[in-house]
Amino acid sequence: MKINIYYGGRGIVGDPANTVITRMQAVLEDINVKVTRYNLYEEKRNISTIANTVNECDGIILASTVEWHGIGGLMTEFLDDLWLYGTKERIAQIYMCPIVMSTTYGEREGKLYLTQAWEILGGKPCSGLCGYVQDSVSFELDEAYATLIEKKAENMYRTISQKMISLPASNQAVRQKVSAAPQIELTPQESEQLSKYASDDKYVQTQKEDIRELASHFKTLMDNQGMSVEDMLIKDFKEHFAPDPAISATFAIKIKEIDSPLAIIVKGETLDVHYGNVDKPDALCRIDRDKLIDITAGAKTFQRAFMTGEMQVKGEFKKLRILDTLFPFEK
Repeated sequence: MKINIYYGGRGIVGDPANTVITRMQAVLEDINVKVTRYNLYEEKRNISTIANTVNECDGIILASTVEWHGIGGLMTEFLDDLWLYGTKERIAQIYMCPIVMSTTYGEREGKLYLTQAWEILGGKPCSGLCGYVQDSVSFELDEAYATLIEKKAENMYRTISQKMISLPASNQAVRQKVSAAPQIELTPQESEQLSKYASDDKYVQTQKEDIRELASHFKTLMDNQGMSVEDMLIKDFKEHFAPDPAISATFAIKIKEIDSPLAIIVKGETLDVHYGNVDKPDALCRIDRDKLIDITAGAKTFQRAFMTGEMQVKGEFKKLRILDTLFPFEK
């Protein structure tokens, strides 16, 4: 089973929708569901292309946060592109779980909006989740809320695996009438070229800076001839180790593209880094190899990767902050 998560928030620290989908992703991965997450704020220029990724999965999660009014422009643009470029026959077989959290007002309306949009597209809605969050820290640490979120992920899994049906809705009749309009004869790539983001100088400049940073880091990798990326990661951790006699901790980083987890064992001023299983680590992290390379290149911190959902963590969350203290990667 494959489930995609499309996050339409801004990726700010304390976003409750981010907290919900991060926990749901961890639960789904624990029951052997392949989960891919797309942060729409990072893919502004490629939203029209991302719409095609819906065709690859059995279910999707649409998540957003109402910060002042409505679900936000990125999610709306994503739904627009699904209508223009999505394969309606394939969408009709896909289940969607709406997640809308609010820091002001309007979470119920946002959830209803996503459900109605998906029904008009012809898809199958799942029972979603919405709520108002005043204190993001208390919400994240509340075990009762965590259990509720985990149950919602499990229910979504059951709905998809059992192919549950729902009663027909009038929205389907609306789709039959509206979809009679002629389709725009543009590929997603052509639409991207015409997009307003293509002419956004600030965005283009940011992309160039990112490319230069990555090029610099991979040049360093190439200079170390004969050394694999896996060995280079170990070397980076050893070179940037900042020992603290008062700290003893064990971490396991499960990298998607590497079979064995990266074990990091710190005992005061001693460090052991190797690939292999670790018994009862203080924190178990899951991350893509490219995202971990971004961290070791100094482009972001472990804490930032966790808060944006690029890295999932199980165990003692306070230990995660220690990683940034022990390994101060710098650009």
